[in-house]
Formats: sequence, C-alpha cells, structure tokens
Amino acid sequence: MTNSSSTNPAYAAPDAELWQSLKSAIANSSGFQSWCSEQSSAVTTSTSTDNMVRLYLRETLETLAY
Repeated sequence: MTNSSSTNPAYAAPDAELWQSLKSAIANSSGFQSWCSEQSSAVTTSTSTDNMVRLYLRETLETLAY
C-alpha cells in the first residue's frame, strides 16, 4: 500500500490540515486529558503534543486490539 501524500504532493497540504484538525480535537478530548494525567510528568513535559497524540492513539488502538 502506497502513502498518497508521499507519492503525490497535491495530497500533502490537505493531509497536513486534516492531521492538525484531528490532533487538536484529540488533544482537547477528555479521554486524552485523562490519559495525560496518568503519564509521568517527565513524559508530558518533554514530549510534543504531536507525539503525545501519537502515543495516545497507539495505546488506545493496542487496547482495542485485545
């Protein structure tokens, strides 16, 4: 499977806009806020919002996979 944004630059801007919107919605959600409060302060202060959202999504999907 090929990533559309890497093969066609025309997709890059809409994909980036979509990710920014999705990231913002997730970061403002109560589930994400609760998850952040459970993480160590070293992780939350040294990690960007982008990476925190990625970690949150990864852990959430891993939990759902069980």
